[in-house]
Amino acid sequence: MEKFAMYGKLIAHPGKRDELAEILLEAAAMLRDNEDCELYIVNVSDSDPNAVWVTELWSSQDAHASSLQGADTSGRALIAGAEPLRLKPLGGKGF
Repeated sequence: MEKFAMYGKLIAHPGKRDELAEILLEAAAMLRDNEDCELYIVNVSDSDPNAVWVTELWSSQDAHASSLQGADTSGRALIAGAEPLRLKPLGGKGF
């Protein structure tokens, strides 16, 4: 079976890292019942006070894309809430 993984770094505005991480942890909680999402890990680094890393493993690239397109109202609200906290777009690569 082919899998799809992403590992990305988000850079938050200074002082907003923890707020951004909390939103991403809420997203992780929402994905718990999604059988296609096999792993969603959020972590921060002591050496980079503005960075949040996200690691995702999906059953397929299509499943990942569908999760973004099919996000319910609360999922879209989480995504919208995270946008103003970021300086840069997600710097990740799917493989």
